[in-house]
Amino acid sequence: MASHAPLAHDAETARRNARVGLMAFAGALFMLGLGYAAVPLYEMFCRVTGFGGTTQVASASDAARAEALASGERISIRFDASTASDMPWTFRPSQATDTITIGQRDIATYVARNNSPLPITGTATFNVEPEQAGKYFNKIQCFCFTEQTLAPGQEVTMPVLYYVDPAMLEDENMKGVEQITLSYTFHRTKDPVTLASAGTD
Repeated sequence: MASHAPLAHDAETARRNARVGLMAFAGALFMLGLGYAAVPLYEMFCRVTGFGGTTQVASASDAARAEALASGERISIRFDASTASDMPWTFRPSQATDTITIGQRDIATYVARNNSPLPITGTATFNVEPEQAGKYFNKIQCFCFTEQTLAPGQEVTMPVLYYVDPAMLEDENMKGVEQITLSYTFHRTKDPVTLASAGTD
């Protein structure tokens, strides 16, 4: 009977090792899942909190509620524009600054021109400064919501319909803020050769 003891011990060790292996595998899968989820979760966090100057997306009804709370306070908005190094566009705001009433809708426009001999598709990233203003800067309509494709030499005017939430007036972190800067950077998103080829099919 004693000769069976090592076999029983080996079997128990094998079962224990199998459990440890399964736990390690499950942990690896969990961490992999977290890795894939990290980007959308981070983006959601930024949109909800305004972290990093991320602006908010609002509906027309949201804007109407904000407008009803407008008290006449005003704030300066500065507009900034840039392009990534591989983006052959000229991109600029139509005006450098504007002074708006907090809570009321306003429209800003940016001008983009494709200086390339090929069609170019781009997408705009954006943020506001100071960063704590992000959760109060609301866009209703914006060219940054979708990709934009410009033909060779084409120039377009791109509008942004937005408002600043009156709730900022109650935020201690926004005390003393007299100007918000809205910045966009256009990035190239598709190979122009592919687009040109598609147009000749």
